[in-house]
Amino acid sequence: MSAVADDVRTLADKQAIADQCVRYTTALDTRDWALLESCFTAAPVFVHPGGRLEGFPAILARTAAALTPLDATQHLLANVLVEVEGDTGRSSCYFQAQHVRAGTPGGDTYVIAGSYTDRWERTPAGWRIAERVQAYAWRDGNRAVVVRRPGGARMPEDPTQAHPEEET
Repeated sequence: MSAVADDVRTLADKQAIADQCVRYTTALDTRDWALLESCFTAAPVFVHPGGRLEGFPAILARTAAALTPLDATQHLLANVLVEVEGDTGRSSCYFQAQHVRAGTPGGDTYVIAGSYTDRWERTPAGWRIAERVQAYAWRDGNRAVVVRRPGGARMPEDPTQAHPEEET
């Protein structure tokens, strides 16, 4: 392959990975769980501030339980950086996730901001997330919007408790 062809392929791969990052956030905000699944490999890992999930069923269970009770979410991405080497890649980006649940005592909104650091694999279906590591940088608003009881039900805010159950 020529140097130009290599460069074009690298640029196309980087754009495909950046597009998958956007598909992921679109899937969250539209609750399109099939689209969400299409972002991951067959055996993905998701590491978040509250723990580690292995396999898409675990990722979906946590995500659906966290987002379905909300009235709306909006996940925005920025500063997407992608590196590709052959059939593997790495990316990082910042996110800002707005969560809305109308009528929540103390306020209807909660924002979580942080980063995703991903390991990618090229599959026959295209680029997929093999591992996603989520980190929080800051949070603002009413945590009661996103706090869940065991089993997924929302519960009133208890400021004395840690909040590993938050989702973005």
